[in-house]
Amino acid sequence: MAAVLEDVSVGARRKIAWRLLPFIFGIYILSYVDRVNIGFAGLNMTGELHFSNEVFGFGSGVLFFGLCLLEIPAGVVVERWSARKWLAAIMIVWGMLAAMTGLIHTATQFNVIRFLLGVAEGGFFPAVIVYLTHWFRQGDRAKAVALFMTAIPVSNTVGGLIAGRLLGLHWLGLSGWRWLLILEGLPAVLGGMVTLFYLTDWPRDAQWLQADEREWIAGELERENREKEHVGPSGSMLRTVVSSPVVTLFSAYFFINTAGYGLTIWLPKIVQRLPGLSLGQVALVASIPNVCAIPAMIITGWYADRTGRHKQCGLIAGLVSAAGLGLSQMPGATPVIVMMGFSIAAMGNLSFFPCFWALPSKLLRPSVVPAVCGLLTVANIGGFVGPYAMGFLTDLTGSQVGGVLVMVVSAAMAGVCVGILPRAHSLHGAR
Repeated sequence: MAAVLEDVSVGARRKIAWRLLPFIFGIYILSYVDRVNIGFAGLNMTGELHFSNEVFGFGSGVLFFGLCLLEIPAGVVVERWSARKWLAAIMIVWGMLAAMTGLIHTATQFNVIRFLLGVAEGGFFPAVIVYLTHWFRQGDRAKAVALFMTAIPVSNTVGGLIAGRLLGLHWLGLSGWRWLLILEGLPAVLGGMVTLFYLTDWPRDAQWLQADEREWIAGELERENREKEHVGPSGSMLRTVVSSPVVTLFSAYFFINTAGYGLTIWLPKIVQRLPGLSLGQVALVASIPNVCAIPAMIITGWYADRTGRHKQCGLIAGLVSAAGLGLSQMPGATPVIVMMGFSIAAMGNLSFFPCFWALPSKLLRPSVVPAVCGLLTVANIGGFVGPYAMGFLTDLTGSQVGGVLVMVVSAAMAGVCVGILPRAHSLHGAR
């Protein structure tokens, strides 16, 4: 009997992972490319449109104000309605808005379209995080999040390679940066249409699983939810939201996004200052840190799940990111040392996420996790603070050092916040 149950367990977990993770990985690439390709477009856009560093930093970051509007309701919508319908709708809308960014001419248009893009994309990430809790047990969740979120460094790498090609175009009187934004927005529209037919909302609806596999995964998830029903602060949703664990998680996510998006948006422009690089080479070199981050994310997620040390791994990841950023600004650092520092920073920054997103469901009752996940993603507002601080301080001081130092402090604070979280009730070991 035990052997049969083990076979059902292995089969169900394998089918779920292969069915869902590659697809979610793919659509997150589309989301992240449309969010951060402005960093590569900015190599030419700022000069053509006469934008200052502060204007570019503000417009790049204002997306995150829009992002906050749908993040809290998104998790609840997925829990109570339909993940596939929600994701399909927002992908189609954000794809069209991303393509329209290639048609802007003024700072006002830039700010408005980026804000609206943020509104459209705001419901994506928390929806996926909650959706993964419908399919993956606690002991598998950090690995699932790590594999899903490797789309971030992959999208930056692929986006850099594509940008190197598209920035040299000049079709129909439009500059290459415009074609970059237009052509990279259209796949999201197609992806939204496919999502509607491909994803399955709940295990009970999964005809691609055998009946015993559906029953096993549904039973396992229900058992975990019962065991965790008294975990974390009790009482009303308001009491949960203002509890120490949620406030600390929110702070950690704010700080890691301040550092991460500051680096992602401005890295192409920082690399552009290195001597002897063509535009295509700038895009290629700016992709190196993201290539390094891919194995780091996967290994960290695997190790955290295997040991249950999500909190400790998150602490180390934040401190490593801060150390890498600091290394990049050492006096007299050669271009090789600078890129080595940024690569270490990207490895630490991106390895933080699979550890972080395993923590809410370990610290809190299942009934509040969807809403809290949405609340936590409001801390994406750090994605405005980082890019804007870089632009503002660069214009103020004539150097990018001050902005990078802001990111150093932010990355370190993210690690410290995770490190001071209370001990979590771990369900690790049910395999």
